[in-house]
Order: sequence, then C-alpha cells, then structure tokens
Amino acid sequence: MIRSKIAGIGMYLPENVVTNDDLTKVMDTTDEWIIERTGIKERRFATRYKDTTTTMGVEAAKIAIERAGISSQDIDFIIFATLSPDYFFPGCGVLTQRMMNMKEIAALDIRNQCSGFVYGLSVADQFIKTGMYKNILLIASETHSYALDFSTRGRNISVIFGDGAGAVVLQPTMKNDQGVLSTHLHSDGSDAELLSMMNPGFHAGRFVSAKKPPVPEKPYGGLFITEDLLAKEDLYPYMDGPAVFKKAVIKLPEVIMEALNQNQLKTSDLKMLIPHQANLRISQYVQQKMGLSDEQVYNNIQKIGNTTAASVPIALCEAWEDGKIQDGDLICLAAFGSGFTWGSALLRW
Repeated sequence: MIRSKIAGIGMYLPENVVTNDDLTKVMDTTDEWIIERTGIKERRFATRYKDTTTTMGVEAAKIAIERAGISSQDIDFIIFATLSPDYFFPGCGVLTQRMMNMKEIAALDIRNQCSGFVYGLSVADQFIKTGMYKNILLIASETHSYALDFSTRGRNISVIFGDGAGAVVLQPTMKNDQGVLSTHLHSDGSDAELLSMMNPGFHAGRFVSAKKPPVPEKPYGGLFITEDLLAKEDLYPYMDGPAVFKKAVIKLPEVIMEALNQNQLKTSDLKMLIPHQANLRISQYVQQKMGLSDEQVYNNIQKIGNTTAASVPIALCEAWEDGKIQDGDLICLAAFGSGFTWGSALLRW
C-alpha cells in the first residue's frame, strides 16, 4: 500500500521581533492584557518590500527540499496555502514556480485560512496515493502585518497575528509504519462572517514578487478609500473572538478523535498533538478536555503568534528540530479557522 510521507520540512520566520511592549506604543494595551487573552508574548513581522508571502514560502521550501535530498527540479506539484497572497490573482503557487526556476509543473492554491495546511496535506496525500505525483511541495505562508489595524480600535485582532512560513516535501513510501494514516476535513459556512475580511482589495500594491518594481506605497495600500468603507471598518479583518473560541473547543477535539478512532488508536498513543496556534487558551482547553499531558502538546504561539495556515508546519518543524519528534512517533495535526473550516491529519513519522 502506498502512503505519503514527509520527506523534508522547513520553516522561515522574518527577522523583526515585535513584543507586546512594542504594541503598547501604538495602541491602548498592556503586556498582561495580551498574555491573559492569547498567551502571546511576541511575534514576527515581515519587512515591507523585502518579505512577501511568496518569498517567505520559498525560503521555507528551500530548506524542506534540501532535507528531502532532492532539488527544486524534482518537484512535480506545488500546493500553496495562504489567506494573504502577494496578489489577489495569480496565486502564490505560480510565483513560487517562477522564483525557484522549476519546470512547467502544476500549481494549486489553497484558501482555507487556518486549516489551509491540513487541507493541503490531505490533497497532496491523495495525489501521492494514486501515483500521479512523486515529489509534492506543500507550502503554507502568511503576511498578516501589512494589513492589520495597529490602533486601539483594532487591538483585539492585531495583537494576535504574526508572519512566517512552513513547508514540507511529500513523497511515496511503501512502509506500513510510516506516513500519513488518514486525513479528515470539515466545513460549516453558516457563520462565515464571524471571522472574515470582506474587502480583499485592501492589500493592493504591497508586494515585490513581480518582475516590475512595486508601486510606491500610499496610504491604505493605494486604494480609493471611501467614508463608507472607513465607517464600516471593512478594510480590516473582523473576528468575533468568543464565538470562534466556543466553536473551536468543540470541533478540534471531535476531529482529533475522528482520526484516532478511524485508526483504532487512543489519545495515550499520541506522541505529539500539534494544533493550529490560534490562541494558547484554546490549545490548553483542548489538551485538558482530551486528557493529554504537557509533553503531548506542542505550542509556540507565545513567541510567534498566530500565523494561520503557516502555524501548523512551523510548529511541526520546530518540534522536529528540537528533537521532540522521532521516527515512528504518532503525530496528530489539527486546525480550526475561518469559514468555518477544520480538519486533522494523523501520521506516523
């Protein structure tokens, strides 16, 4: 039986470290207020006209490809998950193909926000199992900081998010004790607007991955800003935090148990649960509800913030680099976010 395995993994974090104290200089907040509500102490922000969603993804991809023992020319399919693409279109997948001088291979963009990496992993898994592709590059990358409201009005959202990228190379394996065991995907759009950004044009003119120089930076990204847009505050992401929290702490344990039950395994069999780094309080609630030990759950939101689609692969890469994941370990990845969409993946490392 063909399974898909993670043959290489990499991550990239921008160099700018932004602490909670830094944010107190531009909005009415405190270090204690942010930590109490999110668990976050610091996060990374991209450098404008240097870091983009694509360039960060490419840097993570280079590491993953090298660790897989292949070259960029061996990649036969790209999957790119992000909610903050360089352009509204085309997607970051083709920009990655161009930037890495790859062959004329297929490129697919995933728009499932926080669960984007898990969705992308499921898609890649199916292509590997059918034998259609042999070396799939899956990237999740986010640049939030260019489009957040750094004022007291926007603090409930702006203190949460950070920038960064993670990537993996997936390959086929015939080993029964290795690779992706199963993936489980869900959605419910009935409350889609509770976590949303309804004016994607706000991101215009901020990136550098084009061959031509970027347009000069203008207020609000160079858009024609109307009083109506400002009044409605539609220019920035919106989140009903309590509603998202209530849904997440129900659906995450459900989808984790779905994966374990399908494979006739128990929570005690898990070496590591790597949840989407949305909020430390959500991860702690899920951990307590499922009876998992501190050693069984990996969190890095304290120093990186919420990097949405990129949070799972970044955390997975960190855990592996720190020696917390060894060959043969049972790992569960789980995410919940805007849409709402959620999912899990169970794999044997």
